[in-house]
Amino acid sequence: MASTDTTRPAKESGDLAGLEAGLDALESVQQGRKPFRQTFVEKILPPAVAVLLVLAVWQGLVSFGIVDDPTKLPAPSDVWDVVHQAWLQGELLGYIWTSVSRGLLGFCFALLIGTPLGLLVARVKFVRAAIGPILSGLQSLPSVAWVPPAVIWLGLNNSMMYAVILLGAVPSIANGLVSGVDQVSPIFLRAGRTLGATGLKGTWHIVLPAALPGYVAGLKQGWAFSWRSLMAAEIIASFPDLGVGLGQLLENGRNASDMAMVFEAILLILIVGIAIDLLIFSPLERWVLRSRGLLVKG
Repeated sequence: MASTDTTRPAKESGDLAGLEAGLDALESVQQGRKPFRQTFVEKILPPAVAVLLVLAVWQGLVSFGIVDDPTKLPAPSDVWDVVHQAWLQGELLGYIWTSVSRGLLGFCFALLIGTPLGLLVARVKFVRAAIGPILSGLQSLPSVAWVPPAVIWLGLNNSMMYAVILLGAVPSIANGLVSGVDQVSPIFLRAGRTLGATGLKGTWHIVLPAALPGYVAGLKQGWAFSWRSLMAAEIIASFPDLGVGLGQLLENGRNASDMAMVFEAILLILIVGIAIDLLIFSPLERWVLRSRGLLVKG
């Protein structure tokens, strides 16, 4: 009887060791790079089909006379002619660069302000009680509402544009960081204090890395607010000295009743927004998830 009791724990220990070894082996399996055909079918083909479907419906509305007024809905070929003409005249890249440079620079300023502000709100109770509701209110306020006071305060210049971007993006970045810090496990904070990571050291080595998923989500939302705020400012506060950005191009098309130019501006605004997300924020988000074991590298 005694020998049976001593054999059972040894057997259970061996089973657990085998189970752990199997789990370790599964975790250590490295998946190779996906073949191009699989990547094409999963990542490239679906959006391409969606774009072709939208173009087909658009062309069908024009060809079958459902919308037969070109001042309301131009044909895709008419919009392409306007885009092609702007490219041949060397103006297309100028439109895009004027807006993208403003948007990215304004977003960088918002990042420098929103990050410490978010940390302050998340870590200091009095500041959270005083400023937290204001940040949430500012985030829900349409960014276009800031354009008239910004024009009155700063005039028609680039400073006004950056002010509108900051007022639109800073609350989103700060609230995203606050949300990320709130989701940090107290165990991490206690472990950091045990190891001597307190104050700024604890914030840099413990709080910020643990809050990174929420922070990245706030950055994505902050960029969306930056881009929308900039477009609103360029549409409303048009001035020759400011140059012609995408928002100004949209307003020029409206003033000229040129729907092809209006659609050109809308498509360019959409393409730039998607491109920035795909080139900057989506890779950053995948890196954060992969570094936490939430996304298998394929």
